[in-house]
Amino acid sequence: MFIDDAYAHLHTLSLQGLGVSTPNPNVSAAIYGADGSLIADGFHNRTMSVDHAEVVALKKAGAAARGATMVVSLEPCAHAGTTPPCVQAIIDAGISTVIYAVADPNPIAAGGAKKLADASIAVEYRESKELRYVQRAWLHKEKTGRPLMLWKVATTLDSKVAASDGTSQWITGPESRADVQELRAQSDAILIGTNTALVDNPHLIPRGHKARPVRIISGEQEVPSTNRVFDNEARTISVKSKSIPELMKVLSDEGFSQVLVEAGPTLGSALMASGNIDELIIYQAPKMLGAGKEFVSHLGISTLADHLELELLSVQPFGSDIKSHYLVKGR
Repeated sequence: MFIDDAYAHLHTLSLQGLGVSTPNPNVSAAIYGADGSLIADGFHNRTMSVDHAEVVALKKAGAAARGATMVVSLEPCAHAGTTPPCVQAIIDAGISTVIYAVADPNPIAAGGAKKLADASIAVEYRESKELRYVQRAWLHKEKTGRPLMLWKVATTLDSKVAASDGTSQWITGPESRADVQELRAQSDAILIGTNTALVDNPHLIPRGHKARPVRIISGEQEVPSTNRVFDNEARTISVKSKSIPELMKVLSDEGFSQVLVEAGPTLGSALMASGNIDELIIYQAPKMLGAGKEFVSHLGISTLADHLELELLSVQPFGSDIKSHYLVKGR
């Protein structure tokens, strides 16, 4: 029961670390006393400090950390980068037990568990699918070398994202649009095409949040410098090309862990067809148009046997809308 409660607490903390920890993982840590009481906790927030989650929690705990148990969402790092190794901070603080949920896949940073054990600290690996999932963007980047790409779409029941006259605001209700602000705040960058920039003139700043994800515009059309996406509230990068490999290189070179794709059918479908969309999030409104622009266009598929297969991860109502979250299988 203790570890279940501790992991649930870390899940909440790691969610808060999304969008503010890049290029590092959104790690969370908590320190508990012998009676199971919470002494201190923390998560990695690079916008406030370079300190990793373990060090954040240790600084809060102070002398109370001696003899305590630390529970951490990712195996503590064993290398010196921007900061000294977390394992040394844990050893110096006198922590007696470390429990971690996900093994570090980075060959440079891995090995923390062994170093802690060599220092006579009790170490236990208790796998957590939930904590792996909440840290999946960074884990995906470590595995593939590119960010996790989430394509967000708002559609009618008949898969239309705009009417025949081009109107598209608003297909979904206020509850869905509020949830999108959460997705934006949890992402390192938001990607749109030049056509979306010209037609919708979006701001792409998460309303109600301090987060300021980088705004990416991809395409060859010229977007006026007066458009809202070029204001000073966040950084904006223009990739003046239709080349998907060129775009993905920019995203990878920037070190983003999670990119939210809010592009239209042309760019979104090109990313999907090229194998660069990992998850699809659809907000579907109880409306029908019969004609208009569909959210997906050509994927290079001509026979049913070549279909893209998706795995449903979750379904959630938002007002009268339905949010469906899918994993694109085989990515």
